[in-house]
Amino acid sequence: MHLERKGLRMAFVILFFVLSATVKAQCFESQFADSTLRADFIFVGDCDKADVYLDGYNKSKGWYGRRSNLGRLPLLGNGQVWMLDKATGDTIYANSFTSLFLEWIATPESHTVGRAYEHPILLPMPRREATIVVQLVDEYQKAICTRSFPLNPADILIRELNAEPLPHHYIGKQSDAMKAIDIAFLPEGYTQEQMVLFHDDCVAAMKAIMEHRPFSEYADRFNFVVVEAPSKEAGNSVPREHVWKNSVCGSSFDTFYTERYNTTRHLRQVHELLTGIPYEHIIILTNSTTYGGGGFYNDYCIASSHAQWTTEVIVHEFGHSFGGLGDEYATESGCDNFYPDDVEPWEQNITTLKDFRSKWADMVDKGTPVPTPVTKDEKTRYTKVGVYEGAGYQTKGVYRPVEDCRMRINNVKDFCPVCQRALTRMIKFYTE
Repeated sequence: MHLERKGLRMAFVILFFVLSATVKAQCFESQFADSTLRADFIFVGDCDKADVYLDGYNKSKGWYGRRSNLGRLPLLGNGQVWMLDKATGDTIYANSFTSLFLEWIATPESHTVGRAYEHPILLPMPRREATIVVQLVDEYQKAICTRSFPLNPADILIRELNAEPLPHHYIGKQSDAMKAIDIAFLPEGYTQEQMVLFHDDCVAAMKAIMEHRPFSEYADRFNFVVVEAPSKEAGNSVPREHVWKNSVCGSSFDTFYTERYNTTRHLRQVHELLTGIPYEHIIILTNSTTYGGGGFYNDYCIASSHAQWTTEVIVHEFGHSFGGLGDEYATESGCDNFYPDDVEPWEQNITTLKDFRSKWADMVDKGTPVPTPVTKDEKTRYTKVGVYEGAGYQTKGVYRPVEDCRMRINNVKDFCPVCQRALTRMIKFYTE
């Protein structure tokens, strides 16, 4: 994918300004009110161009995201958002994300049609006027679009979200919502009569996640809330079978014509369902026996509740959405150029060896060959850290840390040591 860089010079000027802005140690209360700003963005474009539009600002009581590491990016991601104090130019908040739109512009369809994708972003509400900068990057980690948006917290057109929250209850509340990492479960294709079933499915999903290290070691830092948002019809949309359901999150399989890829593009509706409920991360469970799902870093993850390998898929997709982990599997028909060999991927569990020292080089025993040969030894295949070729959908040029991991195949009991370290870093980033 080679994108025309219309206005690229200005984009790099803005990027330089953002990266050069002073990031100071800061007290959350001095910079921000205890409120959440939901900025509803729309990503638009095709294979040749991309742009970001602001659809509107919304605010609600309480901020449930991190209150430390405010001006730092947890990971690079495929997109970044910065909040700058208007008066000083200091970076007062930063975050990163991935988006279905950024996957779509690499598909053949993007060569023949333009599309628009919703992408709400949660931000703490600043006390003073600020500038929000959103940047999208391509597979070479070069900016394809950088846009800035003014924000006046006193703007009367910022929509106040005061609606009564949907019925919800906690199945795992370990700490105050402002201190913990808050995970919200949303139902997709469960009717009102199936809310008890949804509750049971959420409990099973939560247990599956928390049985995996490092989540099991930091269980006291997570809250899980079940939100009762019934659909009018049971089940999930499966376009290849000509099945379209009236479901509350509007998801469907066959994303990008891939059978198992289940996603939703109705993200404003998803966030509206969570109005008045503490949340940072979203897990959507679909009432379906069809295998599949999807996960997007700092966006949401979705998986079927009643399919083969259900809990394994949920944990895998949560590895994407929470931890920003990359897929470690490869296929002969995979995307050969998804990860260019002259750029180090931002995901912490895959490498092109371009900058391997920034990854898990310190965890590889001296003398380990590169590439590391596969042995299928049951004693070491899940724990022996090396540099195994085949990851990121590519059979050549991209490498994974161990032979098999939760981010590669389903029948693995845990994340590999490298993924565990990456997830631990994310947990600590949010809570310490």
